[in-house]
Amino acid sequence: MDIRSILIALCEAFNAHDLDRIMSFFAEDCVLEMPRGDKPWGARFEGKTDVSAALAKRFEGLPDVHYGADEHFVDAAANTGISRWTLTGTTGAGVKVEVKGCDFYEFRDGKVIRKDSYWKIVE
Repeated sequence: MDIRSILIALCEAFNAHDLDRIMSFFAEDCVLEMPRGDKPWGARFEGKTDVSAALAKRFEGLPDVHYGADEHFVDAAANTGISRWTLTGTTGAGVKVEVKGCDFYEFRDGKVIRKDSYWKIVE
């Protein structure tokens, strides 16, 4: 399994806003943890259906979201990878967003089983 290639392809799919292509990288029992939420881990979505719905909502909230200046790091022995990026976009209210962040990925059999997202809080 070439985790680095998967991370690059995932970033490209996110930038294309291609939810079907994004979800093709995820296992059925995947977990997504987003930075915002009422728990220490943010908001957690479990299973491919819920993860897909959460990502669709992300695209609705930032319709022009883009992940740029991306870098990808891999620990193949642990089946993990990290993507670091700068997110830019515009909310439905017209507010411009620019924030640095990263995603921690865990893989099983070439599929994402966990995506744990973090980003800086800009005030």
